[in-house]
Amino acid sequence: MNISQFLFLITLTGGTFISISANSWFSAWMGLEINLLSFIPLMTNSKNTLSTEATLKYFLVQALASITFLFSTTLMQIYCNSSPPSTLINNLFITLISSTLLMKMGAAPFHFWFPGTMEGLNWKNCFILMTWQKIAPLVLLSYLVKMNTFMSMIIILSVLIGSLGGLNQTSLRKLLAYSSINHLGWMISAMFCGENLWELYFLIYSFLTLSLTLMFSASQTFYINQNFMAYNQSQSFKLFLFLTLLSLGGLPPFLGFLPKWMVIQTLTSLTALPICTIMVLMTLITLFYYIRLSFTAFLLNYTQMKWNYNILSTNNLMINFSSILASISFMGLPMYTLLFNFL
Repeated sequence: MNISQFLFLITLTGGTFISISANSWFSAWMGLEINLLSFIPLMTNSKNTLSTEATLKYFLVQALASITFLFSTTLMQIYCNSSPPSTLINNLFITLISSTLLMKMGAAPFHFWFPGTMEGLNWKNCFILMTWQKIAPLVLLSYLVKMNTFMSMIIILSVLIGSLGGLNQTSLRKLLAYSSINHLGWMISAMFCGENLWELYFLIYSFLTLSLTLMFSASQTFYINQNFMAYNQSQSFKLFLFLTLLSLGGLPPFLGFLPKWMVIQTLTSLTALPICTIMVLMTLITLFYYIRLSFTAFLLNYTQMKWNYNILSTNNLMINFSSILASISFMGLPMYTLLFNFL
């Protein structure tokens, strides 16, 4: 990493902290802009035309969302200062601001840019886009979120599109993009249950995504058919990789099941049974394509050329670190249950 990338990473994190600690909408918008303009140079790669296309697409969509966010918040302040706001107008402004934040994080139905942008990035930038870039919009959205028809439709569309969109994908980056859209629906629903729950969900999701992106980056794997061939010389690495995929899908007894379990339990106590039922059914579809990917890779033993045997050996440190993270994911839920019972 050169000095300019290090500088942009510092301003990237600084922009997020400005947004989440802001006491006005204008300060939050300023933090979002600093965050956006810091991520653009990290995305660009002159040797890859796909990254240039992804950067331009990301910039245009984020600029549109930022303009709409600034316009709607300014208009809301002017209207509220001139006359007492009615409930209808207040709900309209909240819906407009929420829509811009949902577009920034790539939730359905504002997800049109997200899979295509992910396809043009390397795994490091994919991880930043799936996790860190969602922190500021999620925190700002948590100030506005209410259990109404609009947010219920956002949750249902996110889990629906995130589940069905990944069925016919051959690219792992697009697969994780649709998985991220599905998880966004769960995170937004967790906001109805409490601040701590969606933060816990986001932390566990970020942890599992970090494990996966490190493994894919270590083996330079970008497509599904590479999974069948790339790990035959390291069976333990292959095992940890696909167990982490199943954990991300929310299969018990892995760590990824824990936040979904808590969200289901809380939504049931809040009598939000229809949304909860749709979310569980759609998550079964995501589990289907994760299990299909894992099952075929475990059963089929492909022949492999000799020059592929050194793919993993050049990244031993990253492989060991990602395997440790994956083993934590594998034992996370039993350890958490034992710790909870003892305390």
